[in-house]
Amino acid sequence: MTQTGARLRVFAAAACFSTGGALFKLATLTGWQVAGLRGGLAAFAVLALVPEARRGWTWRAGLVGVAYAVTTILFVQANKLTTAASAVFLQDSSPVFILLLAPWLLKERPRREDLVFLGVAAVGMACLLGAGGAPQRTATNPTLGNALAAVSALTFALTMMGYRWLAVGSGGSSGAVAAAAVSGNVLAFLFCLPFALPLGTVSLTDWAIVAWLGVVQLGAGYAVLARAVPYLPALEVSLLLLLEPVLNPIWTWIVHREQPGRWTVVGGVIILAATAVKSLYDARREVTQ
Repeated sequence: MTQTGARLRVFAAAACFSTGGALFKLATLTGWQVAGLRGGLAAFAVLALVPEARRGWTWRAGLVGVAYAVTTILFVQANKLTTAASAVFLQDSSPVFILLLAPWLLKERPRREDLVFLGVAAVGMACLLGAGGAPQRTATNPTLGNALAAVSALTFALTMMGYRWLAVGSGGSSGAVAAAAVSGNVLAFLFCLPFALPLGTVSLTDWAIVAWLGVVQLGAGYAVLARAVPYLPALEVSLLLLLEPVLNPIWTWIVHREQPGRWTVVGGVIILAATAVKSLYDARREVTQ
């Protein structure tokens, strides 16, 4: 696969992921129930869509799965408590943590322009964390939700670096990456189960939402992503996935008319603008090499 094809796959994955915010809030189930049921369905979906996942089971895949499980649980809970824009912008500030940790964990040294991006993105992240905002129907505790989303940015960074670690260690195979996604979803299901029971009466609408979240939003999204990760650096994958925060608040506004606060918009614009500039620079640099 060419790097251009890999990038298109990452964009497709981001489009799938972007449907989560609006649907998390539309479901009447609790955050534990949504995270657990979604994880269980997503595990089966990835196994069905990525046959290599059935042969990629290693202790390394399980370790990366732990980071992924924590990420998906925190992100669902954050979306239930704060605005979809705040949750997704904060989680997708994960490149900040990748730049800080990759030199030690992956031996991938940042370039000078990466450090410029780090500084700008950190400013955007600070705006998001300080945004707060008054509670509203779809965001009942913005401060706590923002804190959970920030932690999920760190665990998401660890997940993306873990995917890169698995891909390099397996000689470019997507099986180990897909196996890590499956193990993470299984762990999320098992961890959430005690807090999700009893389910009570679940409406057909809620089952449809959970099915979409598990099979399409996560299952199909990670199936596509798993095939792209071996061909791109962890930082670039994380940057390309920032298409998600562009689409996520749009879907949430259409469905719920949820209005993000001023500082949320400022922080999000800073991160997205920095990412766009860096992506254009990287693309031009690749052409001239």
